[in-house]
Amino acid sequence: MGAKMAPFAGFNMPVQYTTIQEEHLNVRKGVGVFDVSHMGEFIVRGKEAFDLVQYVTSNDVAKLEIGDVQYSCMPNERGGIVDDLLVYRVPTEGGKKSDKTYMLVVNAGNIKKDWDWINAHNQFDTEIFDISSKTGLLAVQGPKAVQALQSLTDIPLGDIEYYHFQKGTFAGFDNVLVSATGYTGAGGFEIYADDENIAEIWEAIFKAGKKQGIQPAGLGARDTLRLEKGFALYGHDISHLTSPIEAGLGWIVKVKKGDFVGKSFILNKKKQGINRRLVAFTLDGRRVPRQGYAIFSEDEKTQIGVVTSGTFSPSLEYPIGMGYVKKSFRKTGTKIKIKAGSKFLEATLVKLPFV
Repeated sequence: MGAKMAPFAGFNMPVQYTTIQEEHLNVRKGVGVFDVSHMGEFIVRGKEAFDLVQYVTSNDVAKLEIGDVQYSCMPNERGGIVDDLLVYRVPTEGGKKSDKTYMLVVNAGNIKKDWDWINAHNQFDTEIFDISSKTGLLAVQGPKAVQALQSLTDIPLGDIEYYHFQKGTFAGFDNVLVSATGYTGAGGFEIYADDENIAEIWEAIFKAGKKQGIQPAGLGARDTLRLEKGFALYGHDISHLTSPIEAGLGWIVKVKKGDFVGKSFILNKKKQGINRRLVAFTLDGRRVPRQGYAIFSEDEKTQIGVVTSGTFSPSLEYPIGMGYVKKSFRKTGTKIKIKAGSKFLEATLVKLPFV
């Protein structure tokens, strides 16, 4: 479709089809489609599937019923993050009725690392399957997503609550999982199907959504959309060196649920208090802050942190960013300076989300 392509996590990915701004605003106001088949999917199934997923993730898997989705992370033994992920409680197909089954959706660049990590901690009566290469995934995002897609399925799309899913027939294919999730904060769905059917499903979606002005969108718009909502990006805002507490993800860490990997470090971090915090900021002018730029105090004398993500917000029409700063500087309204080469850019800490 004439996209500008670039390598990403071992895939050749569309960065943009038209312009990032046009694709971004079309998703915010209408409906756009991302091919995110590069994401990783693991199935965890068996008698003790719950025990394994509960042990390697930070959130409380006990709260999940079939049809529920949960945002979570896999902490390491030092309280950092192996990866952030989605945990799906899916119906068990095959095996015993008493078995539980989960689908873990992980970041493309972390598939091998995550697979090795989960298997290394699998001391349970359970099986793990890597279905990443067999699974196609399309994210149809935006406020017009229901109108664009409803003619393709008997699943009542408008009834699927945020972070829930249903399985059914979609675009003529059976056993398609339709999930009210996404990485844009604009509403919409993620559609999981067999990789061999995903191209036909893509074509059907564009045909069905023509009246709603449906357009493809690339990695560029995906990044600007998620940043406007303050969603963390692995390798930027979170990593094996950042704890969920300092990243503002304490809400997905349930320390009362029982034992899990990294629990003692996280408890210590909560007790001792954090030294730094992920914050959000807006900038005066039009210069965009980049990952790695140093953050200084307002008087430009002391470096207090570092930028992890930055972009020009198409919705707000000014630059926005996130980064870690010393905890004493984390208050909303604090004036900071960001060093870009020899220049200092004026910025102000704000509350998330930006949009």
